[in-house]
Amino acid sequence: MIVINLDVMMAKRKMSLNELSAKVGITLANLSILKNNKAKAIRFSTLDAICKALDCRVEDILEYVEDEV
Repeated sequence: MIVINLDVMMAKRKMSLNELSAKVGITLANLSILKNNKAKAIRFSTLDAICKALDCRVEDILEYVEDEV
């Protein structure tokens, strides 16, 4: 499964959800869904904007973890 480490990167950059929302231009509700690993999909444009705002790479945010059997 894909794990979203948005909260980790936000903490490393000392950026709040409100600040990231303003920089990226997506709602707090949608960012919260991403942050809490509840998202089913993400647009490349959104991922690009998040990476620019947090000055990070895609692999800093998205991580593949094998499902437990």
